[in-house]
Amino acid sequence: MTAAITTTSTSTSTNSVNEFLTRLYIEAAARAAALRRDDGMSTIEYAMGSLAAAALAAVLYMVINGNGVVDAIEGIITDALSNRPS
Repeated sequence: MTAAITTTSTSTSTNSVNEFLTRLYIEAAARAAALRRDDGMSTIEYAMGSLAAAALAAVLYMVINGNGVVDAIEGIITDALSNRPS
């Protein structure tokens, strides 16, 4: 009778360890899933994206309004209008 009690006690102990490890694994998986979730940009990512877009817009504005671009476009138009077909 003592052996049966010991076996049951060991089986119960093993079950509680298994339940604990299963619960621990499920909680860890839930935390990992929460860390991987990316619902959108955070505040700093949004600010950096906005800053980069504004900087790109400023560079493009300076390039378009620079003399080099205007001269190049005028040259292309002048060449196209002055050439006569053969």
